[in-house]
Amino acid sequence: MVKLIVRRFVELLIATFLIATATFFMVAAVPGDALSAQTDKLPTATRAQVYQNTGLDKPVLERYGITMNNMLHGQFGESISDPSVTISSLIRDRLPASARLGIQQMLFGIPLGLLLGILAAVYKNTWLDRAVTIVALFLMSIPSLVLGLLLQSYFGGKLGWFPIIGWPSGDQTWWGGWIYTILPTIAGGVTYIAIYARLLKNSMVDVASSEYVMTARAKGLSESQIVLHHIVRNASIPIITSLPVTLAFGITGSIFIESIFVIPGVGQYFVTALNNRDVPII
Repeated sequence: MVKLIVRRFVELLIATFLIATATFFMVAAVPGDALSAQTDKLPTATRAQVYQNTGLDKPVLERYGITMNNMLHGQFGESISDPSVTISSLIRDRLPASARLGIQQMLFGIPLGLLLGILAAVYKNTWLDRAVTIVALFLMSIPSLVLGLLLQSYFGGKLGWFPIIGWPSGDQTWWGGWIYTILPTIAGGVTYIAIYARLLKNSMVDVASSEYVMTARAKGLSESQIVLHHIVRNASIPIITSLPVTLAFGITGSIFIESIFVIPGVGQYFVTALNNRDVPII
């Protein structure tokens, strides 16, 4: 199990490196850059000096090498479009909101998804199994952005139960201000419910037909013992290995959720950086 987790962690690092590389070159391939709109009206000499100061005058491969080297040494530099903003300060100021949102979404979605998956597997081919499957497919098909807007409009706007926008700050950054976090947590957490309900159900069905489960039944173990100590335990391996993938889904959805709920997190700033083609932030 430990070797499997380590291997998945290494694969995650490699995937992160490949994604960063692909993102860098895709952004570089698009005409224009983060400074073009700000420097178009400047004198040629001044414009050239600005590009030299930011390093955008260098060839693409050289810029890529510098960027990767700085990242390996933990030096993320400054925003190109706004040099007063350092990446380190951006992470320090905005990461807590994104981290809390992500943690709450996982704590809300994963346990519910696992519970539904267990129920669907134990009561296979019953109305409960079909209901869980339909709910999981529905939750999987609706984008977090759309669900967030629906929750915001109905529970925040029409009923007035929750704030439409905002996020806890100051002493309540990590603990408190729960009323602001409920709708964003639900909007992003349903993705985890859908994924883990289907994943665990399918895994448990496969494990239930294995030889060691049949042997356990032959020994006279109760069905609850078989499910908890044999089926669920062995069916959990795919759950652990899928964490990086499902986390990527969650992060992608959180970017849009932070935007519509005006959460001062990394995701909201990422959208702005993407529009400005601010490579260091991206």
